Amino acid sequence: MAGLVSPAWADLNRLDDSTLSDISGQGGIYLSGDISINEDGGPIQNTYFGSCSDASKRCGARLAYQLKEGGGWMVLDDIRGKFSFEGLTLRVRKIDSGFGGDGALFNRDVLEIGLPNIVRYDSVTFKLATSSTARPTDPGFQQTDIFSVEMQGDVVLEGNLLVFPTGNP
Repeated sequence: MAGLVSPAWADLNRLDDSTLSDISGQGGIYLSGDISINEDGGPIQNTYFGSCSDASKRCGARLAYQLKEGGGWMVLDDIRGKFSFEGLTLRVRKIDSGFGGDGALFNRDVLEIGLPNIVRYDSVTFKLATSSTARPTDPGFQQTDIFSVEMQGDVVLEGNLLVFPTGNP
């Protein structure tokens, strides 16, 4: 059986400003990827980090944040593993209504993070702790581990996370 293919022709036309102003689209960024954090350990070796083969030491990444000026530190420590996601979106959204009337008063742009449907965790571990200093190498360092987390498998995330700016740009 023989088939015939007929060529398709499309005509591209230039749009003027008035026609273009009636067209709306979607803006934003769509992200997918894998993030690996210290799956095989890190290069730093000292009295705190030590060798990754030593179970009493830590060789993962560290994230420290201070809740108020002059206060103590909350720490995610010894972060290791792999995160995979598809469909994380970023866009700017204007809030000028809702939130019990507060949106009209706010009347500004926010960053909207569209959560991906599924995040895969592959051998992810970390510790939540409090610390006297941001870095283990700072003078007077003391840390208290609150709990340890181990994650393996899929987590469903739905909805949006809104990040409200503060201060003056």
